[in-house]
Amino acid sequence: MNILITSAGRRVSLVKSFQKELKNIDSKGKVYTTDSCPLLSAACQISDMFFKAPRIDASDYIESLIELCRTHNISLIVPTIDTELLDLAKNKLRFEEQGVKVVISSVEFVSKCRDKRLIHKFFVDHNVNVAEEYSKHNFSLPLFIKPRDGSRSVDTFLIRSKDDLTEYHFNNKKLMFLEYLDHEEYDEFTCDLYYCKNHKLKCAVPRKRIEVRDGEVYKALTMNNALVPYIKNNLDYIEGAIGCLTAQFFLHKKDDTKIYGIEINPRFGGGYPLSYLSGANFTKWIIEEYLLEKEIGEKFEVWENNLLMIRYDDEILVHGYKD
Repeated sequence: MNILITSAGRRVSLVKSFQKELKNIDSKGKVYTTDSCPLLSAACQISDMFFKAPRIDASDYIESLIELCRTHNISLIVPTIDTELLDLAKNKLRFEEQGVKVVISSVEFVSKCRDKRLIHKFFVDHNVNVAEEYSKHNFSLPLFIKPRDGSRSVDTFLIRSKDDLTEYHFNNKKLMFLEYLDHEEYDEFTCDLYYCKNHKLKCAVPRKRIEVRDGEVYKALTMNNALVPYIKNNLDYIEGAIGCLTAQFFLHKKDDTKIYGIEINPRFGGGYPLSYLSGANFTKWIIEEYLLEKEIGEKFEVWENNLLMIRYDDEILVHGYKD
């Protein structure tokens, strides 16, 4: 029972969680990783073995993963980065023909998640409020600008004055002009959601984003608040959703009936280690569902509330490194 985590980068804690949980059921099982530059990837250095993969946009990316799975008896693939999700979803059957399962949602759902306008419509269809999108010729200040296909907070802008607007903002068709939800009034949460093979919600863990660096949370707090019943009521079943989803919400600080959906990423997020350490063991459930063919039972609701995570930089040394 070997597992491959793709585009591993710095996801050390995610790799370690799979190593730990896999050893509990198969002492000989390995957790492998890929990266376009594995020698400079911390997660690759601590995995059982790493492989250099082509760039995600390379024509042979999928074929290279299939060949790795054949060569190293890999049964399960766990993707981690937005830009590879759609191709993996489209090629899911090709992997299954080789006896490899990819933990990825359907093409239709991944496509919605990759387009911020489509995911806004998805939220509205599920009775979840969203920030209003303005016309570029008729908007209110302040406003928030982000690309419809962006990630990691790249190309986002808070506009408080018309003087802050440039031709780039108006001419770039990917940029959305959105109602600004003030952080003085709203707290931002990333919720780790687990959906079983039948697309049913099994666990929801809201993590308050206290500090973020390069789009990834560095200080966060689990909070069992109004988001949990809200998500259960509105997102208890999502057609095509499986595995770990990370959904972002804004929750009003004084009125917890004011909730806005921001986006969904159908993959593990950088802050998942907090949910894992709180007791929400998505890693174990993936192994049970996809390697042991077990069904996930009742909803899991006993994760630790008010658990604070404070991350820090650590060192991984590679001896004899040659570029």
